[in-house]
Amino acid sequence: MDARKLQAKDQEVLNDLLEKVKVQTELFLGYPVSKDFDYQALADFLKYPMNNLGDPFVTSTYGVGSRELEKEVVQFFAELFRAPADNWWGYVTNGGSEGNLYGLYLARELHPKGMVYYSEATHYSVQKNLHLLNMGNIVIRTQENGEIDYEDLEHTIRMNRHMPVIIMANIGTTMTEARDDVAKIKTILKRLAIQHYYIHADAALSGTYSALIEPRPAFDFEDGADSIAISGHKFFGSPMPCGVVVAKKSNRDRIARSVAYIGSVDTTITGSRNGHSPLFLWHTIKRLGIAGLKARAMHSLATAAYTEEKLKEMGIAAWRNPNAITVNFPTPSAPICKKWQLAAEQGNSHIICMPNVSEAHINLFINDLKAEMILQD
Repeated sequence: MDARKLQAKDQEVLNDLLEKVKVQTELFLGYPVSKDFDYQALADFLKYPMNNLGDPFVTSTYGVGSRELEKEVVQFFAELFRAPADNWWGYVTNGGSEGNLYGLYLARELHPKGMVYYSEATHYSVQKNLHLLNMGNIVIRTQENGEIDYEDLEHTIRMNRHMPVIIMANIGTTMTEARDDVAKIKTILKRLAIQHYYIHADAALSGTYSALIEPRPAFDFEDGADSIAISGHKFFGSPMPCGVVVAKKSNRDRIARSVAYIGSVDTTITGSRNGHSPLFLWHTIKRLGIAGLKARAMHSLATAAYTEEKLKEMGIAAWRNPNAITVNFPTPSAPICKKWQLAAEQGNSHIICMPNVSEAHINLFINDLKAEMILQD
């Protein structure tokens, strides 16, 4: 037997898994993951241990990585999110949750006695991050659409105005894709004369395409954000989870420390970092450009409008937030939820019209709903 090859039974395990992945990928509408990508051109890089150890903007003694391309990726998002031209920094993360952890970490180091405010619709990972960082926090009510309740936020901050304010703003909540208005939050802080504050924007799903639509939602650096995190495997598409966090360099400099062992600076959450992920993001940016990414966003918005209309035609109470690609509706039957991998929360589900979702996909889903309604009659 060739020792370099798997035994037949082990190969069969892989074959079965591959078939399962193919089938499951074909039918999911409930999760914000793009699957319309082809990175075969990058396959040769999988032969090498790509590791972007340490800070991407500082050279390392380990040279097998993609830090030059990573810097281009970070610059792209810094410009997209209107970061200060001479005061931005960032890196490619393992996903949105790490980006949020980094934003909160920066905020804690800048304001050790700060209080974190976030809405009840905030992603579950944020509570975990707050626990890891041991940060005091208060949950704010949401409006019916999932957006933060600004009156409750202002009232709660007023009650604690002796403390620095740290805001975790949602730019696309998990279930309804509601966006918190960063400019409006900044106005509240000014009205209350809060001088010490930090605003982090969790823009995992909506951040990238929100910068490409009109009217442009208020969420980025010019609107008042101090850091922004996005997920790369969502709107862009990637075979592995990844993300990008962009922050003000002046804030990052406050926490940086030199590490002689790697010849770099310890500024990121993890030590070793995936050197392949930046390749996927860089490839998409270069291949599509701003025009291609905008067309991608317009397609998703059009599909979302089509989905909402078709569901309403069936008498289903479907709705979506302005310029959102998430369509909300009452949770259908368990078999349909399982087949189409629909998430459910408090009797509500959603379809997220990622760029790979077409009207044909929606028609198949609608047909399943209609068939079930006929059986019930």
